[in-house]
Amino acid sequence: MSAVYEKLENCLKCVREKTSFSPKVAIVLGSGLGDFADNIDIVCEVSYSDIQGFPVSTVPGHAGKYIFGYLDEVPVVCMKGRVHFYEGYDVKDVVLPIRLMKMMGAQILVLTNAAGGVNANFKAGDLMLIKDHISLFVPNPLAGENVDELGVRFPDMSTIYNKELQNMIKKTGYEQGVCLQEGVYTQVSGPSFESPAEIRMLRTLGTDAVGMSTVIEAIAANHAGMKVCGVSCICNLAAGMTINPLSHEEVQEAANKASVDFRKLLMASVKNMKDFLE
Repeated sequence: MSAVYEKLENCLKCVREKTSFSPKVAIVLGSGLGDFADNIDIVCEVSYSDIQGFPVSTVPGHAGKYIFGYLDEVPVVCMKGRVHFYEGYDVKDVVLPIRLMKMMGAQILVLTNAAGGVNANFKAGDLMLIKDHISLFVPNPLAGENVDELGVRFPDMSTIYNKELQNMIKKTGYEQGVCLQEGVYTQVSGPSFESPAEIRMLRTLGTDAVGMSTVIEAIAANHAGMKVCGVSCICNLAAGMTINPLSHEEVQEAANKASVDFRKLLMASVKNMKDFLE
């Protein structure tokens, strides 16, 4: 057994000492989106700090706990706050929460984030369905010894973001009256925002939105056999696209304003995920 998997099993044991709840859908809430958890019919909450060896969130707006419960009878586990590579954690610890949710029973992973708009047609407050990603600027979480218990050494990444889930989310957005952009998301390491020159480079590479999370989580989830989907909240236009300086407070404020549409989209989408569960 690898050291990574042994650590995961120890974390799972800690969680199981507090709850036997078995989720089917896992949701990661990005900056400013934590209030969505208020919609869950809560069964149990487990703070990250109560799980031995678990990385703890240090970013404002990230509460740092698992929330177990139901959304319209769908059993879910929600990460109210995630951990980031820029907080100083090893990349394997950053994706540990994702792998742990898979081991709890989750089949589908819904990733959300606050992102900077790189596509000139985007505006603050837009929601963007993630169709693909670029992972060249952060360490790959699968580097090192493979965790055979989770997946193969060289996993295919052709369809990281499940096509059927994408189509369902687009249809759901239309039905809910939520305008939904689509595009490619790029993760950079952070914590500093990108420079104008870096944004020009990212746009040339085909990036539509940029942020400091999500991609490595999607890679780890895909490796472990989860169905992955993702939505970004465009909270600001990236550096050099406006005359305004960037700040974390601006990101949180824009996410809060977009939370009504986000809540409508996510609640209806999770309800429709019943058809994708085994």
